[in-house]
Amino acid sequence: MKASSYSIYGIFERNALYHGKETAWIDAQSQEQINFKQVKNQIDCIAGNLQSIGIAKGDRIGVVAQNHLSYFLLYGAAAALGAIVLPVNWRLSADEIAYILQDGAPKVVFTDPKFFEVLSSLQPELSSVSRWFSFSEGQDTFENFSVVQADIAPFQPVDVSGDDGYVIIHTAAVAGHPRGALLSHANLLWANLQFMSLMNIDKQDVHLSLLPYFHVAGLFMAMACFHAGALNINMAKFDADQAVELIEKHEVSVMFDFTPILNSILEAQDKTGRSIESLRAVTGLDTPETIEKYQNKTDGTFYSLYGQTETSCITTLSPYNEKPGAAGRPVPMATVKLLDDHDHEVPPGHVGEITQRGPMVLKGYWNLPEDNAQVFRNDWHHTGDLGRFDENGYLWYAGRKADKELIKPGGENVYPAEVEKVILEHPAVEQTVVFGVPDPKWKEGIKAVCVLNPDETLTAQELIDFVGQRIARYKKPQYVEFTTELPVDRNGNIDRDLVKKYFFNE
Repeated sequence: MKASSYSIYGIFERNALYHGKETAWIDAQSQEQINFKQVKNQIDCIAGNLQSIGIAKGDRIGVVAQNHLSYFLLYGAAAALGAIVLPVNWRLSADEIAYILQDGAPKVVFTDPKFFEVLSSLQPELSSVSRWFSFSEGQDTFENFSVVQADIAPFQPVDVSGDDGYVIIHTAAVAGHPRGALLSHANLLWANLQFMSLMNIDKQDVHLSLLPYFHVAGLFMAMACFHAGALNINMAKFDADQAVELIEKHEVSVMFDFTPILNSILEAQDKTGRSIESLRAVTGLDTPETIEKYQNKTDGTFYSLYGQTETSCITTLSPYNEKPGAAGRPVPMATVKLLDDHDHEVPPGHVGEITQRGPMVLKGYWNLPEDNAQVFRNDWHHTGDLGRFDENGYLWYAGRKADKELIKPGGENVYPAEVEKVILEHPAVEQTVVFGVPDPKWKEGIKAVCVLNPDETLTAQELIDFVGQRIARYKKPQYVEFTTELPVDRNGNIDRDLVKKYFFNE
């Protein structure tokens, strides 16, 4: 290992030394607590046992589970081994989960009992997986996590550099299937330092870890706070009443937010009267009304941001009050340019595609060389998002490029083409266009405009249920409208812009 090497495992080693007996983690459900030294010791045990069953550098470790301590420890053990974590969104359908596991080809998979049924049905399709483990009680083909947690096999250090792959997070299905964004140790380390510096996160802070670890924001915020020596309070699944209770009890100071999380917490606080005064720093995406209500209630700061999985969650970050409505300024370790369709830089005030260079940009999409060549053309990461810079260097988000249209209900990424493909599987539907519309709960909702086949009938709820049974439920439309025809362009193709114009506010 080179003297200049540093990996995520180095965080666990460092914190065991400098914060050893301080509490690193509290589980909201079980009230289990663990200090920084114990975290490192347990990681070493898990890493040693994984080595003993054949897990080596570069191997993938699949996880289909809700947040808890063992999940976080597994991230640490993978860092020690140079293995790559493949976290799977447990909200996805069985077919979607199968695709991600087949794409990443993990050697082992870890899960919870609540996912035994779906994973058991997929096991015959997943030939790469040699062992299946449960984070709690085992059953049939799922071995108990204690098999890899016991202090049995000593961990043999592995040469791991910052440039080595660490996690594959699958993004929305831009062309029918999700793409696996491969992020490195260095990507995560630099993102940690950006959050710590710009949000003033240190060991005095308490983080309410309420976003799932399959999501880049959930993983990165938990890791950034751990890196700073702060305390993580873990929620397996978000619940507003419990969140307010935990904020008051543990004096939570830091949190990541996607609508409607923060508004749900504020409503629960109004109902219960519990204090959330300690919540000094919140970042993420939300409406101006919710942000201002939070800041007025707590004197805390909301940090506006723009980012992607591919940019390690963060590209711009600034206090909301500096420029309400803007997405913030580029963080210190990101060079951001806005380019036109010919990849020429546009001046301030003009809209262009957001591109980025820097140590937080992903290594590439897993097994997709053609996509990588397109996304990294001219040595810039092309996000597919549009924005404009004002005269003071603040970025204003301006939506997606037409060929990469994206809907973001509650912080999740949904591509219209994926939803349209499922809708068209319904025998009653002849044509459809799906697009985003304002939504009071999710900030952006999904609307489908459909033309039915002759003599067919279908209700909006029947179509919504049909979609929800085939892909993740957060991808199903909240709004459905039927029409006798859709506008077309001069070539006879559906004119998506006119569809949105005519039906956006219906």
